[in-house]
Amino acid sequence: MTDVACSRAGCRAAARWRVVWRNPRIHTADRRKIWTACDAHVDFLRDYLRARDFPVTVEAVEVVPAP
Repeated sequence: MTDVACSRAGCRAAARWRVVWRNPRIHTADRRKIWTACDAHVDFLRDYLRARDFPVTVEAVEVVPAP
């Protein structure tokens, strides 16, 4: 993965985290959505989703070295 930007509105910082979530009211259990987050916004995005009772996990973005 190369130069992925943070999903927070107005932020263009490099993402280091994947915020994986779903809305159980409209998504089946196997459906996942992914937002990316920089260090400054990972807590904000995670807490935003948790406040809505969405299942959410945070994982490190895996960087694949260029060939």
